[in-house]
Amino acid sequence: MKQADCIVIGGGIAGIQAAIQLGRYKHRILVIDSAQGRSSIAKAYHNILGWPDGVSGNHLRTLGRQHAEKFDVEFLDDTVVSIEKKHDEFFIKTKNDAEYQAKTIFLGTGITDNIPPIKNIYSTLGTSTYICPDCDGYEIMDKQTVVIGGGNTGASMALTLLYWSKDIIYVNHLKSKIDDKYREKLMKNQIPVFEEEVEEVLVDAKQQMTAIQLITGKIIEAEKAFTAFKGNKLNNELAIQLGVEVNENNHVVVHPRTKETNIEGVWAGGDLVAHSEQVTISMGDGTQAAIWIHKRLLGQPLPYD
Repeated sequence: MKQADCIVIGGGIAGIQAAIQLGRYKHRILVIDSAQGRSSIAKAYHNILGWPDGVSGNHLRTLGRQHAEKFDVEFLDDTVVSIEKKHDEFFIKTKNDAEYQAKTIFLGTGITDNIPPIKNIYSTLGTSTYICPDCDGYEIMDKQTVVIGGGNTGASMALTLLYWSKDIIYVNHLKSKIDDKYREKLMKNQIPVFEEEVEEVLVDAKQQMTAIQLITGKIIEAEKAFTAFKGNKLNNELAIQLGVEVNENNHVVVHPRTKETNIEGVWAGGDLVAHSEQVTISMGDGTQAAIWIHKRLLGQPLPYD
C-alpha cells in the first residue's frame, strides 16, 4: 500500500494550490483527481490577478499540475470511493481498486453545477454563457442577455443582472412557479418572461452565443446568457464518511484560520467550504490549509492545541 504525508482529493484549483505549497515543503504528496470539477468545464475566468484577458479552467489546471510536479507531487487520475480513519492514519480506496495510506487529507472535491443538457451550452461556458454574477456580471455590460433558469432562482438572477445591463430576458426553462413578488419586480423592470424550454444555444463559428432557440422554434437573440438553477450538488460524500461536520447548506465546516475540519488530520477548501465559489478564494484556501498541514506533519502546535 502506497503511503503519503498528505493525499489531496480533488485536483481542482484548491487542491492543486495546496499540493504546490505542500510540495515546496518537500512532503510526499499525492493528488487524486476524477477530472470532473467545475474548473474543468469553464472556458474562461476574467477576474483573476495576472490574467487580464481571461484564462480557462483547464489551462490553469494544466499549469498548476506542471508547477506541482516540479516539486515531485504525484497525480493519479482516479476517483476516491471510500476513506476511513484508523489510529490517526487515513486509508483510501479508489474506483480502480487502488489503496493508499496517508497521515493527513485535504478535501477539494468541490461542487457540481446543475446545468441542463441544452445543445451548445457547455461550449459557451465562460465565454458567452455564465453562472456566477460576481465573477462575470461585468461581461454582460449593456448587452442583451438571456437568463436560462427555473422559477424564483432564475427571476432573482435576472433582477441581479440589472446592475450591469437593462436589456435582460428571462426564460423559465423549467416552467417552475414564480412567486408574485418576483413577477411584480420583473414586470416593473420590464424584463420579459418566457415560460418555455430552451432547445439550443445558437453559436457562431467561434462558438460565441448569438441567440437561443426555444422548443417551440422561437428564436431569441442575445449576446450573453446566465444560467440560474437550483440543485447544485456539493461533493461532500467523502467528508460525511469521515464524520466531518457540515452546515445547514451542506458545506463543510472548517476552522477559519487553519481550514482544518472537526476531524483531526482532515482539511478542506474551495467550493466545498465556501458559498462564494471564487477561484481566487479556492487558491487562498489551498495555500492556507497547506501551511497548517505542514505544521501538523512537523508535530508543531496548532492554534487550538
